[in-house]
Amino acid sequence: MNLFDVYPLFDIEIVKAQGSTLWDNKGKEYLDLYGGHAVISIGHSHPYYIKKIEKQLEQIGFYSNSIKIPQQKELAEKLGELSGYNDYQLFLCNSGAEANENALKVASFHTGRKKVITFTKSFHGRTSMAVAATDDKSIVAPVNETENILFLPFNDEQAFEQAMNNDVCAVIVEGIQGVGGVNIPTASFLRKIEAICKQHGALFILDEVQSGYGRSGKFFAHQYAGVKPDLITTAKGMGNGFPVAGVLISPEIKAKHSMLGTTFGGNYLACAAAIAVLDVIKEEKLIEHANTVGNKWMADLKKIKGVKEVRGFGLMIGVELEITCAEIRKKLLSDYNIFTGSASNKNVIRLLPALNVKQADIDTFNEAFKNVLAQSTVSA
Repeated sequence: MNLFDVYPLFDIEIVKAQGSTLWDNKGKEYLDLYGGHAVISIGHSHPYYIKKIEKQLEQIGFYSNSIKIPQQKELAEKLGELSGYNDYQLFLCNSGAEANENALKVASFHTGRKKVITFTKSFHGRTSMAVAATDDKSIVAPVNETENILFLPFNDEQAFEQAMNNDVCAVIVEGIQGVGGVNIPTASFLRKIEAICKQHGALFILDEVQSGYGRSGKFFAHQYAGVKPDLITTAKGMGNGFPVAGVLISPEIKAKHSMLGTTFGGNYLACAAAIAVLDVIKEEKLIEHANTVGNKWMADLKKIKGVKEVRGFGLMIGVELEITCAEIRKKLLSDYNIFTGSASNKNVIRLLPALNVKQADIDTFNEAFKNVLAQSTVSA
């Protein structure tokens, strides 16, 4: 059997990882400043994380959600404390797309409505309603097409206010648009969504799958705007590589048996991984670190010749160039062994390192980046 060919792949086989360093099967060392799409939050192979999962695996790895799993309650309590959402409820699942699917489902159940507002350059997943609410027609299959989704211009308060009505069950927006090119919703825009949703009885969904878990320098990126959504989705950095995701649900929304369900969501190993991540984030003050280091990094990047704009919060950074960045990223990888990320905006490089990335690693990137940009200017 062959693998279904869905991704263009680098001819690299990574066999070992520690912190922000990767090694391939030939012993070559790489600097990871992308973390597998913002997944690596506390660094590769963190010793506390490994011990937590190993200890759990020695006891029990899986049983279904038909029995009490106390680790789920521990995870919910720690997540509530660190995020500031102590009074919310937690539904556990396995991926960001699944979290968004369930958030949209909850909103429709709660309101009895089916219309959803989303925004240009959005990305919410590749399944069912999540992909229908994603602004990329190339990944929307005919079966995913629906008249229940309305796309509006991102950060356009007037267009949003004019379009909103009592048929809308939910408005979904990313805390920071990741795939779209690290585009930040203005505080005013998020506050307008919150206020208008309340006026019309719709639910406000904040997709924090990529921008959550301390990456922005706050636990959730939307907290810069001071808003309080009805539903918050999280994944990626939540498990530091172990598949786990969640929906934080307002106490105003009442649960019903069989309303949602999952086989693997909230299993013992997923909870062990997610608890370890929260413990490390708190103990090592990684949110504060992301804020301090990220702000300095963005300021330094803005000074580099060839950089058009730098956007982001904390360690979710988008560097927009005057030119397309594909060749720049290739050279960073081939000549300097540095992994970075792309975006749907072909001029944007995404930087999404572990939250405990070292300043020395950032300095290494900055020097390599300057050299590659200088070479590309000369070549042009």
